[in-house]
Formats: sequence, structure tokens, C-alpha cells
Amino acid sequence: MSTFERAMPPLVADERTTLESWLDFYRATLAQKCAGLPEERLREASAAPSGMTLLGLVQHAAAVERNWFRRVLAQEDVPRLFAPADGGGSGGGGGGEGHDGGFELAEDATYDGAVAVWEDEIRRGRENCAGRGLDDTSPFMGGEVTLRWIYTHMIGEYARHCGHADLIRERIDGRTGV
Repeated sequence: MSTFERAMPPLVADERTTLESWLDFYRATLAQKCAGLPEERLREASAAPSGMTLLGLVQHAAAVERNWFRRVLAQEDVPRLFAPADGGGSGGGGGGEGHDGGFELAEDATYDGAVAVWEDEIRRGRENCAGRGLDDTSPFMGGEVTLRWIYTHMIGEYARHCGHADLIRERIDGRTGV
């Protein structure tokens, strides 16, 4: 996955293949929005008044991968990624407790480090999904959630943040497109 090749999702496929392909498409889109920029530009909040950065979006993507595919789906007891030191604010963690972290950048945060964590969370998420059906459920917020719902939510999450990434990248160097 380190190359983040972006394949067009198949026009005719079963539901699971369609969902997984669209999720992979948006993962690769986010990576492409970051491609070719030096570290300082990846840390740049270019769309004032927002403090959102491309590096923060990659960290956030890793955090939501962990939250949904590990903490919720597989019920793994793993800590949140990139939560702020005070445990509150926008870095609070999924599971119904607030937004997942990642947007705030630590001084020592790097793009290569964030991508390594993101790729690992994607790999682990795929492993957790592999043995489950779309209708399989996991406990969530006093009820249950299906893998289908999680896939759909993640596609929406990535699509929304790819739009943010597109705007941020355009403001940095004028590059646009999907």
C-alpha cells in the first residue's frame, strides 16, 4: 500500500468489492493530495481560518482507521492515536466520545511517520474485516453496528476529508483535481 495506487472502483461488482474499492480509492486520493510536497508544506494550514493541514488529515485518517476497524469492529483494547495531551478537544477519541484525533500536530510529527502508522492501521483493519460478513455486528454505543455501516461511514469520512485536502493543496501550490 505504500505506493497508494489509485484504481477506479469497478463499475460492476458485488457489494463488498464495491465498498472496499471505494474506500481504497479515497485512501489513495488522500495520499495523492500530499504527494510531492516538502514536510513544511504538509504542516501548513493554508485555508484560514482553519488550522487543518495535510499532515493532520493523514494522522486523522490513521486514527479513524484504528477507531473503527480495531476499537469498534474488533473490540481491540488499543489506545487512541494522536490524542492531545489533555485528552479533550477535537483530539478526543471515537467510540462515541468525540472526534478522533490527529488534526493537532506534535512538534516531532513527520509525514513519513504518519504514513507508516496509517499504512499499519489500514493493514490491521483489512485483517479484521477479512473474516467478517457485511452483516456481522459489533457492540457500539449501547447497540450494535454492522461492518457494512462501518465501511459506508469510512467512505463518507474519507470523501469529506479528501475535499478538505483538495482545498488545502490548491491553496498551497495551485494543484487541483481528484
